[in-house]
Amino acid sequence: MIHVLKVGVDYETTPLAIREKVTFNEQAVQEAMLSLSEFDGIKENVILSTCNRTEIFAVVDSVEEGKQAIISFLKESFNLTDDRLLNSLHVQEDEAVYEHLFRLAVGLDSMVLGETQILGQVREAFLTAQQLKVTSKIFNELFKRIITFAKHAHHTTVIGEHAVSISYVAVELSKKIFGEMKGRHAVIIGAGEMGELSLKNLYSSGAEKVTVVNRSFERAKALASRHHAAAATLDQLDEVLIEADIVISSTGASVPILTKSKLQSIQKCRGYRELFLVDIAVPRDITADVVEVKNVYLYDIDDLQHVADENMEARKEAAQLIATQIEDELLSFHNWLDLLEVIPLIRALREKSLAIQERTLTSISNKIPDLNERELKVLEKHTQSIINQLIAEPIEHVKMIGGREDAKELKEIFSDTFGLEV
Repeated sequence: MIHVLKVGVDYETTPLAIREKVTFNEQAVQEAMLSLSEFDGIKENVILSTCNRTEIFAVVDSVEEGKQAIISFLKESFNLTDDRLLNSLHVQEDEAVYEHLFRLAVGLDSMVLGETQILGQVREAFLTAQQLKVTSKIFNELFKRIITFAKHAHHTTVIGEHAVSISYVAVELSKKIFGEMKGRHAVIIGAGEMGELSLKNLYSSGAEKVTVVNRSFERAKALASRHHAAAATLDQLDEVLIEADIVISSTGASVPILTKSKLQSIQKCRGYRELFLVDIAVPRDITADVVEVKNVYLYDIDDLQHVADENMEARKEAAQLIATQIEDELLSFHNWLDLLEVIPLIRALREKSLAIQERTLTSISNKIPDLNERELKVLEKHTQSIINQLIAEPIEHVKMIGGREDAKELKEIFSDTFGLEV
């Protein structure tokens, strides 16, 4: 009887210091899947390696032998001797693996609930494995079902529609203000992690020009160069703001960077064009009274957090619905697996029945050589009908054998009863 295993590490169970020791880049993961397929007992495999997880999925004959094969493979691949790392490996089998994959692909087990990037990563891992011919019947069916289900879930629910990270909410609000980001000039004040996340989200939303402003020009330039943006210092901020449409500020400054008086003079130079400000710094970079300046709009971190929390609630409701749908998918796949187990018996019974029919028709033709073509077709049709009626009930019976604990013994009885060679 075949089994499916998952062995790996992820952000929930394993710290980054350990996860980073077992990760494959794009080229290495292809070589890894080919290498793993050579290990005894590994029938099929798919390796998923992202910043949050490295997970090895394998179809095996024996759970214990398969687990040891994968651990040996990991030891060889990463020269592992650290027991702490090996003890961090998370192992699942069969039903738990199927459920994990469905939840993972749709974003229910992601660091950010409902994020869509993981679906692309799962799909890419499967397609790579398929191209390398290290998957077969089980994984080809399972991953196709998973990818189809996840796509449907994202199209029919709000699981991935609403922003839930502060930086992403900031960009989404900018899009609502301006309609689209094309042709807009965005300014990022601060070159830290939040600034970089905001920068990435701006570009992915269609922004064409982004300027990074920071007290240290070297840090601004370093961040800007990684993303093909412009760089400026805080001393140049007034000049940069004259051309800006959107400002996202996330510095560690102890005093405000933008005040009402500063923005009054800047807006005058701008001809009072709309200026959208997002302050995600604590303490705040922008004083609250800037909203008194004509056509200046301000959102602070509390505003954004409120939106993010509402969006997360919407995602959680969608996640509950999807979790119920996953139960139906698991039942459907389990039924497919059960049927797969007895298909050789069904095929053998049909082939034996057709062989009997063929011999019978040949015998009739030899004994009654004067039969015309129409008469032969009538005989063929009616003998086929007799066969179908005779084997219909045994086939329905054998379909129920798959998945039972005593399946092996029942299949042997069925095979012996009908004299099948399987």
